This record gives sequence, C-alpha cells and structure tokens, in this order.
Amino acid sequence: MAPATNGRGAALRYVRMPIEVESPEEYGYARIRWNLSESSVADRRLSDLGLTFPDLTLLYTEHRGATRLRELIAAEGAGLGPDDVLVTNGAAGALFIIATALLAPGDHLVVIRPNYATNLETPRAIGCEISLIDLTFESGFAVDLDAVAAAITPRTRLISVTNPHNPTGVMLSAAQQQALADLAAARGCRLLVDETYRDLSFDGPLPLAASLGPHVISVSSLSKAYGVPGIRIGWLVNSDPALQTLFLAAKEQIGICCSVLDEFVAEAVMARRAEILPPILAEMRARLGLVAAWMAGEDQLEWVRPSGGVVCFPRMTAEPPGGVDAFYRRLLEDQGAYVGPGHWFEMSDRHFRLGYGCPAREDLEQGLKAISAALRG
Repeated sequence: MAPATNGRGAALRYVRMPIEVESPEEYGYARIRWNLSESSVADRRLSDLGLTFPDLTLLYTEHRGATRLRELIAAEGAGLGPDDVLVTNGAAGALFIIATALLAPGDHLVVIRPNYATNLETPRAIGCEISLIDLTFESGFAVDLDAVAAAITPRTRLISVTNPHNPTGVMLSAAQQQALADLAAARGCRLLVDETYRDLSFDGPLPLAASLGPHVISVSSLSKAYGVPGIRIGWLVNSDPALQTLFLAAKEQIGICCSVLDEFVAEAVMARRAEILPPILAEMRARLGLVAAWMAGEDQLEWVRPSGGVVCFPRMTAEPPGGVDAFYRRLLEDQGAYVGPGHWFEMSDRHFRLGYGCPAREDLEQGLKAISAALRG
C-alpha cells in the first residue's frame, strides 16, 4: 500500500507526540491519584448542562456545521458572519485542515514555541521548514515581535501563535496581537491564532483574531473552557471566502461533516455561554489564587503568573535531589501526582505544566503538596 500523502507527492511523516504517548489517558487514570497534567476545566456530564437528547435524525449534517452554531460562534467577532466559520472535529481537526490545505513540502512557517504540539508536528510531517521563536522565562514568556519579523522569508506561508498561551497562560496584549496581524499582512503571509483559551482570559478576552483581517485565522473549541472535550467540536474562523472554500474541501475529504449529537450539544452550550462562563471564570480565578499562594511559599519553584487559561509553567530553581528524572519518578510513584514535563513542549524538564482547572479543589491542594514533597526527595 502506498504511503499517505498530502496530495502533492510527499508522504506525511507521522510521529507520535510525547504529550500524547505520555498522556494520562494512555498511562491510565487509575494509576494517578492527583492529576495536575490536564489543560482544561473539569469534564462535564450531560446532566450538568441540563441536556437530554431529543429524537434526533442521524443524518449528514451541514458540511460547514449547523447554521445556528456558526451564527453563535461568529457573533463573538466584529464584522464576522456564519459563512466565516467552519465547524471541525475539535481544534485539532481545524489545525490539521489548515496545515494540510495551506502548506506543502519546503514551505516555511514561523512558530512561537512552546506551542500546541499539532502546530509543530503536522507541518513537520508535511516536510515544511520551521523557524522557532522560543519564549523564555527571563522575558516573562513575551513574544519578541522583532524576532518574528526577522524570521520571515519570501517562502513563509504562516505565523503560528497561541493566545492565551499554552502552557504558560501568558497573553498577548491587544496591541501585540494587532502588530502580529499587521506584520503578516505586510509580509504577505497568514497569521494563525489558536484561541482555545480565549474565553478564560481573566481580564476579558481580546478581539477575535479573525476579525483583524482576511489573512488571519482563528481556531478554538469547546474542550478547554467549557469542559466538553468528548463531543469533539472545534472551529476555524476566517473571512476570506476562497480560503473557506479550500478549508471546506479539506474537511469534506477528511470526514465530510461533524456528528449530529456533537453539534446538538455544542449549539446548546454556545447558546448558554453567558450563563455557563461566569461561574467557571470565578472558580478559575480562585484556583489561580490558590496556586499563587502555594508558589509564594515554594522556594524550589519560580513562575510567570498566568493571565488566562487553566495552566501555568513553573520552573525548578535548582536541580532537585537525584535530578529532574528522579523528581518525576517520586512525584508519580511515591506521591501519586502527575504533571506535564517540559519535554511535552520541547522545553527543559526543569519546567512542567501544572493544570489547576480540572481536578477538584481539594485534589488540587493535595497535588500541590505532592509536588513540594517530591521536590525535596
């Protein structure tokens, strides 16, 4: 059998990502007592949302996604409408569509790193060249706009950034996001903004990135902020009709349409977002305060306080007893706690992603104590 290709003759060189190989669902939830590796709020049940399924007809849905669902998504962006939205199988599906539709072997892209692994691995599988702009702890994980500009070449097709950022929780300002959009326009490339945590911006969300111009693509989903990753609904937003036609063609070849059941739940959630989000945000602010109080008393760690999302990216101030590998072994085997090590994001394992949104509050508190114990051996 011939290898899978992206339609332009190059085999897609798939490699499993460490963040997936070592995910808690692969490792086994039953083996983890305090799971602080998750990057979303707590998973919800249908009953939490007050939903029961009506007698739905299990037909092919609209290929672009249900009209009402697209209207609800587009309402967040000034000047955007339902035709600017494509509903996908999660944000991961949206990112795969964008990469395989826009990129060919030898194309160049600029990626702000750390980044969601798919934003790196799918272009690598295609055979793209990537310039990485690394965020550093010393700079407060701020994006260096001059470095982004210097990395752009005539072959650059895409600039890729996440905002609010995963795994640090740091946010671009409105001015910085606009500057990136202006830079991409001036240099003839597109800007991809993964906005999965946009609804969990503690000081209020920025304008939807796709509203900044037809060369900007927004991606998001209901997985992180709403706690419904199991329905696998995400979307991409872009106001260029030709691009939307291209993305739709990719979706139709990958899966035609989304699930009737998934879109029913997504529409119900989005219709009630003004009711659902405020208590979630209030709880996440309280959780962040809890983590901040712990960090203030933990001299073995330092951090950049997040501005959004439900994750942070602490760094060990010194080598723990026995080294970093021994720390992770103690944390899991002796303390029963799990975090996301830095190599999930192509960073040093002196960093780790700590998710404070998913576990129950008392489990979060116990997990933080477990980290402190493991740091000291």
